[in-house]
Amino acid sequence: MSKRKNKDYDDSDWFVVSWCCEGLEGIIPITELERQETFDILAGKAAVAGNRAAHSVNCMLLRARFNSQRFYEVYAISAQPGISADDIRGMFDADPQCAADLIRERGQKLYSDRRSEKKKDAIV
Repeated sequence: MSKRKNKDYDDSDWFVVSWCCEGLEGIIPITELERQETFDILAGKAAVAGNRAAHSVNCMLLRARFNSQRFYEVYAISAQPGISADDIRGMFDADPQCAADLIRERGQKLYSDRRSEKKKDAIV
């Protein structure tokens, strides 16, 4: 019995993208980090203790949770092979609102402190 593969998932590169009210904060190339860690293990090089990708994402989420005044959003996104972190950074540089909206629509939300129009600060 053969397993069916999800071609879109298997061929895509994954990134975790974080931004706040001040702009793009960071991009973690998950697929690239996992590949490098696998190659290091196969080559007999000393592997970093733990998973580098998971550690980086956890640090990003921790930063977002403890800086709520900056209204962080953290999303996981998949991209076609050939799209790099620099391409995503360029998308944010060219049109940050369009980039954020696209990622919100197609990405997987990991954390969001997004400020909505419904939440207005009361001035007393």
